[in-house]
Amino acid sequence: MPAFPGVDFIDFDSLLSDEEKLVRRTARQFVDEQVIPIIEKHNREATFPMHLLPQVAEMGFFGANLTGYGCAEMSNLAYGLVMQELERGDSGLRSFVSVQSALVMYPIYSYGSEAQKNRWLPLLQSGQAVGCFGLTEPQFGSNPGGMLTRAVRRGNCYVLNGEKMWITNGSIADVSVVWAKTEDDTIRGFLIEKGTKGFKAWDIHGKWSLRASVTSGLAMTDCEVPAENMLPKAEGLKGPLSCLTQARYGIGWGAIGAAMACYDTALQYAKTRKQFANRPIASHQLVQDKLVWMITEISKGQLLALHVGRLKDQGRADHTHVSMLKMNNVWMALESARKARDILGANGIVDDYCIMRHMNNLESVYTYEGTHDIHRLVIGARVTGIPAYE
Repeated sequence: MPAFPGVDFIDFDSLLSDEEKLVRRTARQFVDEQVIPIIEKHNREATFPMHLLPQVAEMGFFGANLTGYGCAEMSNLAYGLVMQELERGDSGLRSFVSVQSALVMYPIYSYGSEAQKNRWLPLLQSGQAVGCFGLTEPQFGSNPGGMLTRAVRRGNCYVLNGEKMWITNGSIADVSVVWAKTEDDTIRGFLIEKGTKGFKAWDIHGKWSLRASVTSGLAMTDCEVPAENMLPKAEGLKGPLSCLTQARYGIGWGAIGAAMACYDTALQYAKTRKQFANRPIASHQLVQDKLVWMITEISKGQLLALHVGRLKDQGRADHTHVSMLKMNNVWMALESARKARDILGANGIVDDYCIMRHMNNLESVYTYEGTHDIHRLVIGARVTGIPAYE
């Protein structure tokens, strides 16, 4: 298959360094050669392509923007470009890397003890271990502070009881970062290793979205976790929310990749599909209108991601900037998928083309890591000074 040429209407590439373009080229080639040829099969069978993980690790994509412990030490912007390309392949693959990097490695890196860092970060970076992040519960998603999971100190252990839901990689994880309330009602993070007594994980089946991804439930029933497995520097809701901000940043870039895949598919189809007087449908005004909408919104999304990425590299990105990035770009990508499906007509619903897979995936991305509406309220609180969700 020919290499993906990229989508760049406004000479976006002129704003990137040679190193950033090299990182993107590496990820782009990997997606073109290793992901796209096999991802529809995995989507049909609802399986995750585990065989790709050694290559992802070898390219340095796990924890790519962290320092030390074998990590690639990329800029945040370069990491974002990697997320873009991985989601151009599939949201499931980008989600795996996002969880491993931003929701497992980042909290251990930022809030863990030296012993926890030295043990887990090299294993996670190299892909020898898989992690998951347990925050959402069956009754609490947008309001994680209401969590019911409890951790009670007993001697040298904490005993955890509770349930987590919609956990990416849960059943295949070697270590789970689970958040629970202690006896003084403080939220703390715990590292629960696979095989711990009283800990159970199971897969959620019947998904029509993120099918090429492992989504699980977790249950802790009198689950004893050594006290040294608690993240010592994470106290309160700020800990897990800071991790989610890291993940949302990558999602904001990833959505651009999904939109690019849908736009490019629709553009190529419109130029070859002929109707009425044997003319390509790309010559029709209404088709051009849809393509112009897509390329305009993709271009705006690229600039937003670039600017937030530069701010993040300067230590100046606020969590509300990341909320805007995630909110805008996922919405843009989902609308692009819908317009692309319309251009392809009936062909848009079959998996000979990528559009319906991306559209279904984006319906989940629109909701997870903070719903579209919650991010609007986060930004609303920033601009008015009045939180509307309390």
